[in-house]
Amino acid sequence: MEAFAQRYCACNQDVFTSTDTCYVLSFAVIMLNTSLHNPAVKDKPTVDKFIAMNKGINDGGNLPSELIISLYDSIKKEPFKIPEDDGNDLMHTFFNPDREGWLWKQGGRYKSWKRRWFILNDNCLYYFEFTTDKEPRGIIPLENVQVRDIADRSKPNCFEIFSPDSDIIKACKTDSEGKVIEGKHTVYRMSAGTAEDRQEWIKCIKASISEHPFYNMLAVRKKKAQHSIRRRNSASAKQSLLSVKL
Repeated sequence: MEAFAQRYCACNQDVFTSTDTCYVLSFAVIMLNTSLHNPAVKDKPTVDKFIAMNKGINDGGNLPSELIISLYDSIKKEPFKIPEDDGNDLMHTFFNPDREGWLWKQGGRYKSWKRRWFILNDNCLYYFEFTTDKEPRGIIPLENVQVRDIADRSKPNCFEIFSPDSDIIKACKTDSEGKVIEGKHTVYRMSAGTAEDRQEWIKCIKASISEHPFYNMLAVRKKKAQHSIRRRNSASAKQSLLSVKL
């Protein structure tokens, strides 16, 4: 996602004030795409809500309303999907995860702990306030990061995702007003229920970390789509065979 933002801004230098603006808007678009076209989401976001979500993301200023409305109308009219996607892959991220479960997450500015429902998929770690939420409170892309177990006096079975170069991890979350903001963490610390659970999370996160996440995400989604198509074709063939026998 960061590479996309950098490339887009390099080719379109007069659109955003910084690559961070493009980065945050990209996450907002992904969340909008899922909300508008996920049948499980009954309360669809309006264009006004999408405008409010993106207030102040352009280095404290607002993007042109024409741009935001155009994005909203375009995604509402037709969901974006990768080549060879069967159209149902929008649901794979949240309904076919690599791992999911409750973890305690430590805050950034205030070091309090909050229980969050985590979903790991597509080289990203998503967290929700409740399991019934249709949109994540935050997204942590597993781009050029590492994970390790760590001792913490306030919580047992802790592990953390960190930048080996102490850079800010490019992540996004929604604030109390529903606006998308960029995270400022160099470390994300979590606590699991048991030592075994912690090791499983570490193992799965390590397997998801990538230096080239965008291309790997495409490859994974294409593989899932192809598998789904083969499975449907196989089921259709079996049904045809049964019809012939009958």
